[in-house]
Amino acid sequence: MRQNLARRAALVDAAIEVLARDGARGLTFRAVDTEADVPKGTASNYFANRDDLLNQAGRRIYERLRPDDATMEAISGGPATRERVAELVRDVLVRVTSFRTGYLALLELRLEATRRPALRALLTERVSEDVAANVSGHLASGLPGDADAVRMIYLAANWLVVERLTLPDVFPPDEAAELITALVERLLPPDGQG
Repeated sequence: MRQNLARRAALVDAAIEVLARDGARGLTFRAVDTEADVPKGTASNYFANRDDLLNQAGRRIYERLRPDDATMEAISGGPATRERVAELVRDVLVRVTSFRTGYLALLELRLEATRRPALRALLTERVSEDVAANVSGHLASGLPGDADAVRMIYLAANWLVVERLTLPDVFPPDEAAELITALVERLLPPDGQG
């Protein structure tokens, strides 16, 4: 397998675009080569097989979705209030939906994971780590709410992302923001009470 890391990353990014546009069935080495604008046969020199390409795409999506250090620092600041939690969830919604193709590709990968044990294991590990990090970060920050509330917010926010990316007129941005505020207010105790 070839080792040019920049070329490999470009090919995996192209695979993400193909997944988002054409679905898992449309993900072929030839489609990736075309999307990356490289000579035919390039992707097959970098990936052992289609499963390898799918797994690499799954890893890369999470690399690109991970907030940078400045964003992480901004997240950890601010008052420990319900409004701050709602603000953070709204920020996540904006950040994730701004990488539209990545999240759509991730949805394709999740469906494909029902048929591919290695991909299922990769995504299960990655999502489990994300949930655990969200819970521990929330609890360590002193924000209101317990672990169950954080997990429920995580689940609701993820489905809201799906709605915003696939059927954006169901919950337009202003309504989505209001729903996040209502969700947080119903799940978390009032400020100063927990």
